[in-house]
Amino acid sequence: MRMNEMTNSPANDGDRESRRENGANTYELASFLPYQLSIASNAVSDLIAERYRKRFGLKVTEWRVMAVLGDAGRNRREPSGDSEGRGLTQRDLTDATLMDKVAVNRACKVLEERGLIAREANKQDGRSHLLALTADGASIHSEIMPLAQATERELFDGFSEEEEAELRAMLMRLRSRVAALSGG
Repeated sequence: MRMNEMTNSPANDGDRESRRENGANTYELASFLPYQLSIASNAVSDLIAERYRKRFGLKVTEWRVMAVLGDAGRNRREPSGDSEGRGLTQRDLTDATLMDKVAVNRACKVLEERGLIAREANKQDGRSHLLALTADGASIHSEIMPLAQATERELFDGFSEEEEAELRAMLMRLRSRVAALSGG
């Protein structure tokens, strides 16, 4: 059941239709989808960050880079343990995180200075470098992921399995729609 965010009561499809017809005359920031998504995303990120910031000294942007690199390393690792082919470029990280390239660059510099990621030449494109977690970075990643997953479970407390699945499906549909509208 959809809820009206302002009144915390069931939303009525007529409300949505009325907002579409009246346009700016009934505009409320709290009901503007991009604002709602941004606020929800920031709240979730801040909650998770609060749980690892003090212990590991990582900012949200740094953790996002580590999370993507950790996922890439896990998904691309060769059975021999060879790291070849599992690094990502900063452009890959920008695309994967949808963060500004300056924020990704800053996060990568900090992580590299702390010895949590390593940079190596990209044999397929001499203009870029491949980044991957170091052993220390992978160790921190393996400690933070259970904290992040536990927080995710807490966020879904009170949601049925069906509601959780519906939310995930709707978010995927929304991302697909954005990609279609932006030509990507």
